[in-house]
Amino acid sequence: MQHLSIFDIAGPIMVGPSSSHTAGACKIGQFARALYHKTPKKVTFYLHGSFGEVFKGHATDRALLGGVMKFRTSDTRIKDSFKIAQEKGIKYEFIPKNLGEHWHPNTVKVVLENRNYKMSVIGSSIGGGMIEILKIDNFDVHIKGRAGKYQSLVVCYDHGKNIMKKVVEGIKKLGIGVAELEKTHYKDKALCVISLEGRRIKLPEVMNLEKISGVEFVRALTKLQKQ
Repeated sequence: MQHLSIFDIAGPIMVGPSSSHTAGACKIGQFARALYHKTPKKVTFYLHGSFGEVFKGHATDRALLGGVMKFRTSDTRIKDSFKIAQEKGIKYEFIPKNLGEHWHPNTVKVVLENRNYKMSVIGSSIGGGMIEILKIDNFDVHIKGRAGKYQSLVVCYDHGKNIMKKVVEGIKKLGIGVAELEKTHYKDKALCVISLEGRRIKLPEVMNLEKISGVEFVRALTKLQKQ
């Protein structure tokens, strides 16, 4: 018999009512904001399957919006997400939409935008507060959203110019190990999810990696120290 932890059975510490429809939704919003790395002026949520059917009753809408505003799953401000977003000047819209039969029923496409920049992220809540990020813009990815062994960086860069080798060399010079690489590309751009091991990378170090010629952006999926 497979051993289950209390996390697998009961889900994370959270504002309810549902680990899948509330906590998982909040985490998808958090990941989308971390990948966007800017303050959005407008966020549109395309709610697929059961997300589109029960989002009001299960507070999926409030949780998604709260996650985009960097609220934790246990943050009681989630219940006031609409009001807080309005105070911050963030416009939002929730649209039930069939994204396709191959997506998990608890899936949402999050589109974040401001005057100069737009990004879309597709994520699924797969139970017990666990999520998967499966698409960033036109890139197919597979990023698991439950805390694990590694810290992850997401790097977007010009495809076919040996740029990732320079990024990896830059990481290793910091004394940080590279455990895994997952690459994908679309047209002339590539995206790589890098799993790091060892000490945590710091914000100035990430910013320096972003200065490598041909790198469009580098995003860390955990909170970074400024110094």
